[in-house]
Amino acid sequence: MELTALSVPAPLAQTETTQTEEETHNPILPEPDELIFGGLAFVLVFVVLARYALPRIRQGLETRRQKIQEDLEKSEQAKAEAERIQAQYEQQLREARAEANRIIEESRKTADSMQRDLLAKAEDESRQVVARAQEEIRAERDRVFEELRSSVAELSVTVAERVVGESLTKERHLKLVDGYIDELTKKGGQRRGSS
Repeated sequence: MELTALSVPAPLAQTETTQTEEETHNPILPEPDELIFGGLAFVLVFVVLARYALPRIRQGLETRRQKIQEDLEKSEQAKAEAERIQAQYEQQLREARAEANRIIEESRKTADSMQRDLLAKAEDESRQVVARAQEEIRAERDRVFEELRSSVAELSVTVAERVVGESLTKERHLKLVDGYIDELTKKGGQRRGSS
């Protein structure tokens, strides 16, 4: 028995061959030539990146790290400077308060001293005024006594002339008047001493 080949139309024959090729080809595994070209492209991209991009990236990261480090150091310096300035400000504030208290105390002492000086000066001036007034009173009293003495002398001469009827010599007249005034002065001193 002989088998005769049946003739299959051409489009059907192609589908059969493609199916067999597709059945032998695993869709998960790449073709070997694709694997070779992909591996070479990866190596080429890796070499270019490692040669040019990675150093720049490392340099950028190192620059950024240094900048952050510098910023941290500057921040620490600024903090230390701020603390120093604050301590200096507080010290100046304490000194200013102490100086203000010292000035107030000096002002108090000066005011007390000025008050004592003014009181002493006023007392001295009042003593001087009283002393001058007493001196003026003594001088006025002495002047009045002298005027009174001369007036009394004249009056006594006039009275004596009338009583005696004769005129007195000047010497005798002065003796009488001085004696009379001395007698009056003694009586006046005894009255002041008793009162």
